[in-house]
Amino acid sequence: MKLSICIPVYNFDIRELIFDLKKEIENNKINAEIILIDDASNESFKQINTELQKDVEEFIFLEKNIGRAQIRNLFTYYSKGDYLLFLDCDGKIIDENFLKNYLKFIEKNPETLVIYGGRKVSDEPSDESHFLRWKFAVERENLPVNLRCEKPYLSFQTNNFVIKSEVLQKVHFNPEFQRYGYEDLLFAMDLKSENITIDHIENPVFNNDLEENKIYLGKVEESVESLAKMLKSDKLSPKIAEVKLVKAYNQLSRASLKTLFIISFGLKKDSIKKMLLKGNVNLRYLDLYKLGLLLEIMK
Repeated sequence: MKLSICIPVYNFDIRELIFDLKKEIENNKINAEIILIDDASNESFKQINTELQKDVEEFIFLEKNIGRAQIRNLFTYYSKGDYLLFLDCDGKIIDENFLKNYLKFIEKNPETLVIYGGRKVSDEPSDESHFLRWKFAVERENLPVNLRCEKPYLSFQTNNFVIKSEVLQKVHFNPEFQRYGYEDLLFAMDLKSENITIDHIENPVFNNDLEENKIYLGKVEESVESLAKMLKSDKLSPKIAEVKLVKAYNQLSRASLKTLFIISFGLKKDSIKKMLLKGNVNLRYLDLYKLGLLLEIMK
């Protein structure tokens, strides 16, 4: 069995990540290849990472950014493995048997098709300017495996997962969504619609690059725009009906409270945003901000 390690690269120094992966492959004599696709990074990062060309099977540099969904589909053209392991370029390996853990699970569960390993962040935020992203990771993303298994599709993320090659050939990431947000959830729901199970194990990577509050909030705003685009599609909206934000939106719609909420949100929007930019706030304010943005877009 061969494993293809697939890493989309964008404006990040990936040398440490590749070194750690290569070290485990060599120490454990794993049949694996590493494939990198750079999604039109800045020239400075291209120069930093170019030296890795001799250490990996393939290193493709794209001239134009194609986005988070389409770049993952592109790996199917270059990978030769029976299974593909997708990692984010800002991930850090924290277990010397990281690859072996996945391979052991596959050996014990040969019927498995998709496996999510989880993620971790530091125990404390680096400073207040990074608190919002850190708090969201701790409270909403870094769930233990038993909680992830309760909602296997909603708990799926693309930062660290293994998928059988033939499955990705059948179920692609939706290329309509090039921007940040919910493309992983839509992919999970596409898997669900094909009755493809997502298994969860405890095999996390460390999130090595938490954004500052301002940058993260910008990504949140971008993700709400992506979600609104999905909601406006008759084909896609049923697939995201389980999302907490979508449920809240639908409840307000059924109760004919959208207009009232939009007016109220418009009065408080700036003050809520200021609170979020400070970072150390209850995440309910982030939920409220996202719901207000979604209602404004959908009105």
